[in-house]
Amino acid sequence: MVDLNEFLPIVIYFVLIILLIYSIRLIIKLMATLDKIDRTLDDVNSKSKKLNGVFDIIDSTADGLSTVSDLFVNGIVNVLSYIFKGKKGE
Repeated sequence: MVDLNEFLPIVIYFVLIILLIYSIRLIIKLMATLDKIDRTLDDVNSKSKKLNGVFDIIDSTADGLSTVSDLFVNGIVNVLSYIFKGKKGE
């Protein structure tokens, strides 16, 4: 019984030291991984900022085409309503 009382704390300390070493290694690897992720996100943000101008051009072009098509459709509707209204009046 005396041997177990002396042996178990030594085993527990040894296991805790090993666990501490592995935890430190894991934290160092996680820090390196987070650094790589941070650099990747910065790269993606800078590239997306460069593309914002292109998307603004596409958006303004789409708005212009939508305005032109709305005017065209409204003109056709007005002409057709004038033609059909004119026939009902006669």
